[in-house]
Amino acid sequence: MNKKNLVLIAVALVLAGVYAIYFTDWFKPKIIQISHISRNMRFGRRPAQKEIPATVPITFGFNQGYRFSEIKVVPVAALETNKDAHPVWHLISDSNSVPMKFFFYGQRLQGMKPAVAGMRPEPLEPGVSYRLFVKSGSAKGQHDFQPVANPAAQANQ
Repeated sequence: MNKKNLVLIAVALVLAGVYAIYFTDWFKPKIIQISHISRNMRFGRRPAQKEIPATVPITFGFNQGYRFSEIKVVPVAALETNKDAHPVWHLISDSNSVPMKFFFYGQRLQGMKPAVAGMRPEPLEPGVSYRLFVKSGSAKGQHDFQPVANPAAQANQ
């Protein structure tokens, strides 16, 4: 090979590298898109007063089905003072979790278990900001939300 061919090959490799970095998703971090919705659900029977939660149930939705390896909910105020704040709900994958496009706060998820054995999700407080962290392989996501007070709980007080 002469010098001209080597220079052309080098230029082609540099252009291919620039294209791969700037115009593909190969080197960008995978981000999970999260949304939430709060809806008051009605059940077939009227729950006892002690069963009525203080907040309206929250559903988290995702842009596609993910096999989560970790799910954690932490109060935002606690994160501001402590990077490793105590989570109110923390699940980890114990084997092979099922792909999910949505779940409810506090729901038992197939293939996942509490990070601390016997830990149950703590009730959410209305008006307090929380942050949901999720991981699925190399993809990560976080989403801030604020629970809404349950009108049924307020009526019974």
